[in-house]
Amino acid sequence: MEAHPFFTFLHAALISLSFFLEFSFASDTMTLNQSIGDGETLVSSGHNFELGFFSPGHSDNRYLGIWYKIAPDTVVWVANNDNPITDSHGVLTFSKNGSLVLLNQTRSVIWSSNSSKVAENPVVRLLDSGNLLLVDSTRKSTESYVWQSFDHLSNTLLPGVKLGWNLDTGLDQYLTSWKSINDPSTGDFTYKIKNDGLPQYVISMAAITKFRVVSWNGLRLNGVPWLSIPFVTPILAFHENKLFTYYERYNNSVSIRVVLNQSGLLQIYVLGERSTEWALVYSVPRDPCDYYGQCGANGICKIYKSPICECLKGFTPKSLQEWAILDWSGGCTRRTPLDCRSGQGFAKVVRVKLPDLLDFRLNKSMTAEECNAECSKNCFCTAYAISDVNGSGCLMWFGDLIDVRELSEKDNGEDIYIRLAASELGNVREVIVEVEFVEFGVVRLFERAQTQAVKNVWVARASQTRDEITRTKVVAAASQTRVGVTRAQAVPAVSRTQVQT
Repeated sequence: MEAHPFFTFLHAALISLSFFLEFSFASDTMTLNQSIGDGETLVSSGHNFELGFFSPGHSDNRYLGIWYKIAPDTVVWVANNDNPITDSHGVLTFSKNGSLVLLNQTRSVIWSSNSSKVAENPVVRLLDSGNLLLVDSTRKSTESYVWQSFDHLSNTLLPGVKLGWNLDTGLDQYLTSWKSINDPSTGDFTYKIKNDGLPQYVISMAAITKFRVVSWNGLRLNGVPWLSIPFVTPILAFHENKLFTYYERYNNSVSIRVVLNQSGLLQIYVLGERSTEWALVYSVPRDPCDYYGQCGANGICKIYKSPICECLKGFTPKSLQEWAILDWSGGCTRRTPLDCRSGQGFAKVVRVKLPDLLDFRLNKSMTAEECNAECSKNCFCTAYAISDVNGSGCLMWFGDLIDVRELSEKDNGEDIYIRLAASELGNVREVIVEVEFVEFGVVRLFERAQTQAVKNVWVARASQTRDEITRTKVVAAASQTRVGVTRAQAVPAVSRTQVQT
């Protein structure tokens, strides 16, 4: 029996309407002469992300944002975070020059992509990575885009999103916290990469550093939060005019996001394929020693000690009264002032987070021996470290040492050599001592403690050619021996160098 013509028409109309609704409200693409109103969305092709209007928390304001399709409350990007729409009449469309614009009820521009490039035939597409991409369909290159949301970060870092800067384009990409869970406007905290010679990750509140970690030691990234996630690969791209870091996941069944929250905590969340709730797997600052300058100038934070703050070797609390009440902000001062005319050396402190790069100098080509020599001959050099674990690169500090903490073996800390007066080096387990060569004579006696009972003492002699050092090992019983200068004969010094024990 033939179907009634009316029902045939109705069936065709429903199919057409269904196709139209799917294209309008579940498509990943918006083209010229189309727009998205409040209640309409774009959905990425794999149904990972969705773009549309939302109200955060208990707010009635409306924002254009991107969120996880499976977790609509998890917003990863906001367009008009500082300029909300107060009603449900917002519209996303294209301007005359092909830019994306967000309009309110009076057709005023609330937000714009503000691209310097003009798109003749603009197309915007929401990718499965969470990136909103604006392209010109007249261009043949698929990698040529007019604008992308990944270049304009909110409070969330997704896999593949770059954090850093590009001097050629002036682009500076960093995370900014929300003001609150109900208000995505610009908050108090930022998370960015600083580069004063070596990359550092920094969480700041206004101009005040709250957390810092030196990330690159020439071989690997150190202290980067997502290093602790087993299915994430961190990447650092470091070129002359570009510095970017990002992470890639190699398990696509797991969703990962890095968030700078309104309290200044950088947190990593993971959502498994069969999970319905995000799991918090990492958060920094993670303990009191992570907070910037916890122990003041020339102090070191040791999280497994009580109290957690100590002065570095050769330093003493600036205010004993303050330290007695666990107020370490005043830091430490030298017990014995430095005097370049008397004996000095370097105490080695192992496996630490290096001090902040404030008053410092970096030479990437120096060897360890050259670094020691360079710091020794400059009376204002207070400490040095080898910047590259391969044995080259010299970092020298010329003021107080700030934000030093002891690290565990898994945190891959670095060693630092702190300049001290000779009188402070007697009980240091391993020291590097300045040697002043005197022609044909014994110059300086220096020691390296091996056990409680025996000390190995090396006698350095200068050869007639002054180019070689003959070392004679002397085993002596433990005593109160101090590092000191011993002259065989009173002759002028002819050269200076340093020798590592």
